[in-house]
Amino acid sequence: MSKGASISGFPEWLPSERVVEQRVIDTLRRVFELNGFIGIETRAVEQGASLLKKGETSKEIYLLSRLQEVGHESDTPIEDRLGLHFDLTVPLSRYVVEHSGSLAFPFKRWQIQKVWRGERPQEGRFREFVQADIDVVGNGDLPAHYEVELPLVMVSALEELRAFGLPKATVHANNRKLSEGFYRGLGLSDIEGVLREIDKLDKVGADEVVRLLIESCGANESQARACLELAQLTADNGAELGKRFDMLCGSCGIGHDNDAYALAREGLDTLAMIVDEAAKIRPGSVIADLKIARGLDYYTGSVYETFLEDADSLGSICSGGRYDNLAAQGSKRYPGVGLSIGLSRLVSYMLHTAGAHASRVSPAAVLVAVWNEGDRAQSNAIANVLRTRGIAADVAPKAVKLGRQIRYADRLGIPYVWFPAQAARNDAGTAAEGDESEEETGGDEVRDIVSGQQLPADPKSWEPDTVYARQTVSLKA
Repeated sequence: MSKGASISGFPEWLPSERVVEQRVIDTLRRVFELNGFIGIETRAVEQGASLLKKGETSKEIYLLSRLQEVGHESDTPIEDRLGLHFDLTVPLSRYVVEHSGSLAFPFKRWQIQKVWRGERPQEGRFREFVQADIDVVGNGDLPAHYEVELPLVMVSALEELRAFGLPKATVHANNRKLSEGFYRGLGLSDIEGVLREIDKLDKVGADEVVRLLIESCGANESQARACLELAQLTADNGAELGKRFDMLCGSCGIGHDNDAYALAREGLDTLAMIVDEAAKIRPGSVIADLKIARGLDYYTGSVYETFLEDADSLGSICSGGRYDNLAAQGSKRYPGVGLSIGLSRLVSYMLHTAGAHASRVSPAAVLVAVWNEGDRAQSNAIANVLRTRGIAADVAPKAVKLGRQIRYADRLGIPYVWFPAQAARNDAGTAAEGDESEEETGGDEVRDIVSGQQLPADPKSWEPDTVYARQTVSLKA
C-alpha cells in the first residue's frame, strides 16, 4: 500500500508517545477505582435522536452511511440514523436507562474511550480523541455531596500526573441556577443564549460578549454589563460569596422576594457548599468562578472547568457539571453529575510542551538472543519461562551476529539481552563486538546493555532490576 497523507484532526501516536498515553490512562483508572468508580465501555454509535439532545454540539456529529446508501441519506431522518458519539455522557444516559434493572444506584462509573467530533482541528483540538469520564448517576435523586466528591477525585487524578510534567490543576465551579436566577431577575428570557455567550468570555473578551448579548439575546447595555459583573464576581469562601452576590443584586434592582432571586440563591448555596467542603479536604483545589457557564443545554446545576497553572493558552482541560433531566424513563429520572478530561489534548500538551517521554518503546525487559535458527526453540523456551514469572520477554527476530541483536534491543530500549547456554559458551566474549573474552560458564548469561555487565543467569530465578524491568515516563532534561 502506498504511503497516504495524514488526515487533519485524527492523531496517530508514535510507539514512544503511545507509552505516555497508556501511562496516563493507567494512572487515571487507578485513581478512579481507588474512589470506587466502576469501569464500563459503551458502543461507538448512538441513534441520531439521542445525539441531538446536546443542542449546539449537534452540528459536529459524524453520521454513518453504508456505501450502497451514499446519495440517499436524505431518505432517512437524522433522528433515525446512526452517528458516532461525540462525548461519553449521552451514551451513559442511554446505557443507564437500558440497564437500570441491573445497576446498583448511585451508579459510579469511569469510562475512557474514543469519541468523534466534527469541529475545526487546531493545536490540541482533534476530531478523533480519547476522553476520560467519571459520573455518578442516581435513581430519582442524587445527594449534593457528589458535587463536591467528583471535582476532588479529578484533582486527585491530575495531581498524580504532575510526575509526568503536568502543572497544578484547579477546578473552577459555578452553578447554573445561580446564573439563571440572576438573568431572570434582570428581565432576560433567553437564558440558554446568555449562558452560551458568557461561556465565550475568555475567548472573545468582555466587549464582544456585551455585543453578542445585545444582538443575540435581546439584552440592553445595562443588562449586558450586569451579566459581566456577575461573571467577574469572586470570593474566597461561601459566606463572602453570598454577601457580594446580594450586594450585586441590590445594585441591579433584583429584590429578595421573587422567584428569580430564590432560584439564584438555591444555586449560590450549593456553590458555597462545594467551595467550603472542598477546602476542608484540598484547600484551594476548587474555587468559585461565576463566569463558568458551560454553554451546553443539559446542565441544570453545578458546572465545572479545570485549568492548569501557567497554561492559559491550553484553556480548560476538564469540564462537566450536574444534569437532572438527560436520562429518563417515563416519569423516572436519573440525575447525575460528571466530569470529563480531554485526554488526547492533555497527552499532546504533556508530550510537546511539558516534555514527557517514555524510557523505552518496547515493554519487554529482556531480549533472548538466538545463536542459530536451529536453536530458536531453546530461546523460545527461555522466554516462556520468564513470561510465566511475569517478566516481559521477546525473542530476537533473526539469528544474526550477537552485536546486531544487542543493537536491536538497544533501539527498542530493552535493557537486558539473554544469551542461551550455547551462545554464552561460544560467544561470551564477543556478544558485544570488541569486548575482551570472559571466562566460559557453560550456562545462560544475561548482559545489562546499559552498564555492560554480563552475569550467569537461570530463567527460573533471575530477577531484573526493578527500574529497568518496566517502561517509565519521565521528563526530558
